[in-house]
Amino acid sequence: MNRKKRTEIFSRLRAANPDPTTELEYDTPFELLVAVILSAQATDVSVNKATRRLFGVADTPQSILDLGVDGLKRYIKTIGLYNSKAKNVIATCRILLEEHDGEVPEDRKALEALPGVGRKTANVVLNTAFGHPTIAVDTHIFRVSNRTGIAPGKTPLEVERRLLRLVPEEFRYNCHHWLILHGRYVCKARKPDCPDCPIADLCEYRRKTT
Repeated sequence: MNRKKRTEIFSRLRAANPDPTTELEYDTPFELLVAVILSAQATDVSVNKATRRLFGVADTPQSILDLGVDGLKRYIKTIGLYNSKAKNVIATCRILLEEHDGEVPEDRKALEALPGVGRKTANVVLNTAFGHPTIAVDTHIFRVSNRTGIAPGKTPLEVERRLLRLVPEEFRYNCHHWLILHGRYVCKARKPDCPDCPIADLCEYRRKTT
């Protein structure tokens, strides 16, 4: 895929959604961090239902730490893998308080040192909370990048690196959100909605649906 085609693809996605953002509900970088940790192998809808209750009573590292693992579990038990996620969130809160004055660090290495935070989560926080032009490659972005030909790769990291290199700079900050939303609602895994896709004529997927 050439630069001209990529530019047109992202121009159309921008025209349809000029200010895309995460569907996770949050008010602070800390709330976003917790929500993203909880979202692993879970839907944003299920996470939002849990965090509305949780953040209503505890929305800082200290207040969540005060709940303890068992107390936190009561709020997130509807989310998959809630046992391990509760332990990670509590451990993360403790590190934030002990090493970062209770603030979420604006640094990849420091973020990835937190329990339950990998490269994808760090990228989401850096992009959405702090405005960095990072790209968090989840299953949707991996699929869309490969299927359309925008940035094919065999691993999420390879796709991330190609997107950062190939996506024109003017689109890089919002690229993550456009691709994830496109994959979630249009370029779906089992049956992409090619007839209603705004970039179908530019997409290089050979088995388009009718």
